[in-house]
Amino acid sequence: MPIDWSPACFARTHPWDRNFFLMMVGLLWLGIGMGFGPEIVHRLQTHARPFPTIVHIHAVAFVTWLCLLTAQVVLVRTRRTDLHMKLGVAGMVLYPAMVVLGIAAAVVVDRHHASLPGGNAAFFSVSLADILNFAVMASAAFALRRTPSAHKRLILLATIFISNAGFARWWEGPVLHWVTQHHGVIGYWAYAAGLFLSDFLLVMAIGAYDLVTRRRLHPAFVVGAAFSLLVEALAIELYVSPWWKPVALRLIGL
Repeated sequence: MPIDWSPACFARTHPWDRNFFLMMVGLLWLGIGMGFGPEIVHRLQTHARPFPTIVHIHAVAFVTWLCLLTAQVVLVRTRRTDLHMKLGVAGMVLYPAMVVLGIAAAVVVDRHHASLPGGNAAFFSVSLADILNFAVMASAAFALRRTPSAHKRLILLATIFISNAGFARWWEGPVLHWVTQHHGVIGYWAYAAGLFLSDFLLVMAIGAYDLVTRRRLHPAFVVGAAFSLLVEALAIELYVSPWWKPVALRLIGL
């Protein structure tokens, strides 16, 4: 299928959009719920030591973002674009705060994990990749907010790339266990699948949907997806590289 780089050639809307984008947001909620829900319940039941305050603030900001995205999709679905545009201002204020909070929470959490037996400071590359992808996609989405077809795809990409932690919590273990059982050595592709498989599948779902409904890919989606997946590929390369761990330790203050 061709990639037409003229925005005018990409249909702004399609009858199926109403259900597709709502379904995608629902999948993100499912991934977050299944990934973090059991851990939250377990910590409450065992009266585990609470996370640092910055982690709670980051979590509140993320849930607020996801609620805001859900509300925005529903408003477009119900043709309340006037409220959608007004509420979008809240997103423009929230997303830079999320970037700062994301970096702060990543430093605190990765520093804590790195200080434990078996801790791996190299994971900081994954945290940075998620934050960078979110920041770039959200910035591009707000810059292109007057082009709805680009805006909503970029906002969805931004949210996908900060939701992977939820998905990874419930399938990274089985993926790495399977690789260990069948191949003995956990390498680049095993870590990539365990940490970023949800991103790849959800991004491909957007591309497949556009090919089916428009018979072309949106140029903003192509550039955004290519950039973000490249960032994730580089993050895994750092994660498995021996020289990165001491660098990461310095970055997180250890």
